[in-house]
Amino acid sequence: FPEFYVEMVRAAEITGNLNEIAGFLADYTEKESVLVGKAISAMIYPIILVLLFIVVAFIMVPFVFPQIKPIFTESGVDLPILTKILLNTGDFLTTWWFAVAIVAGSFAAIFFEYIRTEEGRALFDDAKVKLPLVNKIYLPMVISRFSSAAQLLIHGGIPIAQALEIIGHMVGNVLYRDIMHEVAEDLRQGELLSKSITKYPDYFPPLVPHMVAVGETTGRIEQIFGRLATFYGREADDTIGRIVELVQPLLLICIGVAVALLFAAILMPIFKLTQSIQ
Repeated sequence: FPEFYVEMVRAAEITGNLNEIAGFLADYTEKESVLVGKAISAMIYPIILVLLFIVVAFIMVPFVFPQIKPIFTESGVDLPILTKILLNTGDFLTTWWFAVAIVAGSFAAIFFEYIRTEEGRALFDDAKVKLPLVNKIYLPMVISRFSSAAQLLIHGGIPIAQALEIIGHMVGNVLYRDIMHEVAEDLRQGELLSKSITKYPDYFPPLVPHMVAVGETTGRIEQIFGRLATFYGREADDTIGRIVELVQPLLLICIGVAVALLFAAILMPIFKLTQSIQ
């Protein structure tokens, strides 16, 4: 089981709130599955097209282009720069394919081994927060997850500082985990939650500390977290839908342009060759 499941169940056992915690974990798992499934199902068709293009390019560049290169060389036709690049790339891959495979495999192994380290995970998690397009989906999902768990734990009588430490393991991001522990320490020192999280503007949108400050002032912090969870949950769902709708046509256009360039690299020299013969 993930670590935050264990922490949530432990908190439920302390507060005697096991039924609500179990219901929350079931709803949380279902929502996460729906969001991921929605994104994956929407991207299946574009991914298939990308894979088909890669297969076509892999067949043409190292196998087809080297076969027709002697025809262009002997004819003396002035080749377009794109054709020259693809012909040279085909020659290189035909001769050094094993070296390319070894280098690519080594880089992939090093990369996956690196992101398993604490430093690599921190770098990867930081990228999810700060990359322009990725953070439009990732931040609302994290804030919704954070707010839902905070509402439930506070409702169950867990002190906010302890609740934040539990949530830090739930978010699935080592940077948020460290931030949650630092914020929990600030709360134990008497600092307000709204003031503490303003120190991390990249990780908490401005609306979050403002709403939390309202909850602290009115004594309705639990309800405020519920509203934040609903708001950011809808935002994450809407953003995924908009981005998927945008990415699909853009990806299809890019693939179409790439295929056109690939075939143009062959057809343009052939057209020049037929003109020179005439």
